[in-house]
Amino acid sequence: MKAAFAKRSAFAKRESRSGVIFTIPAALIMLGLVVYPMLYGFFISTQKSNLIDKWEFVGAKYYIQLLTDAEFYGTLKTTASFAACVVLGNLCVGLLLAVLVNQKIPLMNIFKVILMLPWLFPEVVVALIWKWLFSPLFGMFNYVLFSLNLIDKELDVLGQPRTAFAGVVFVCIWKGYPIVMLMMMAGMKNIPHERYEAAAIDGANKWQQFLNVTLPGLMPVLLVASILETAWWFKHFTIVWLMTNGGPAGSTELISVEIYLQAFTNFNFGRAAAESVIILFLLMVVSFIYSRVLRDESQ
Repeated sequence: MKAAFAKRSAFAKRESRSGVIFTIPAALIMLGLVVYPMLYGFFISTQKSNLIDKWEFVGAKYYIQLLTDAEFYGTLKTTASFAACVVLGNLCVGLLLAVLVNQKIPLMNIFKVILMLPWLFPEVVVALIWKWLFSPLFGMFNYVLFSLNLIDKELDVLGQPRTAFAGVVFVCIWKGYPIVMLMMMAGMKNIPHERYEAAAIDGANKWQQFLNVTLPGLMPVLLVASILETAWWFKHFTIVWLMTNGGPAGSTELISVEIYLQAFTNFNFGRAAAESVIILFLLMVVSFIYSRVLRDESQ
């Protein structure tokens, strides 16, 4: 009996050591690609530096400047509005299209491929194509509006604060909805068909089935999609920078654009790193709130 117990104990110890050995490479990669850059970014935020030969410790100077800077809060407000509009748009459009393509309709597979195309285009290509389409001189958007007699002079979509913000949000939704649609489609496949049959027997129509069966079944997917989409679009840079450079009049100046300008135009790397650390903290807080709210609703 004791011999058998000793053998099991030795096997458990050997298995435990094997698990540790196998996780070491992954842990080292995580340290090198995630932990070290985060710690180094925090270190830079406490320095007045050119990242080469000038290193002056300033402590929390840049954090104090940012937390007392009205312009920084204005940029955060613009970024939050942008992220909220894009995330909400992606979730609504993605969910709606996922419900539609989940129906048994002829040639639906071809329709799915077409709907996924925006996600396959590089962001640089998307930004340049839509910038050309919105051009007041030779863009297709103005041509269509003129043809329908909706305008009598050129509309510079990206040259006016209100329309520039709306135009950038629209392009980002067009680019981002396919991945949400794909996640929702995968989530719907995991909802047992028996639930819909039981709801139909109880007299529920399609809309009631959607509210009481589909949405509760998609709550875990909605949680993941909301967190990923918020983190992605809150720090988004490429499309906004290529289409508007943060203008006009700062109407599309997101925090990512502000960080870029501070680092590579003003060469104020410490302030740029401090802004990045603050954004990381804010996204962690938002992710925690998302997880608590959606988890409570699903329960």
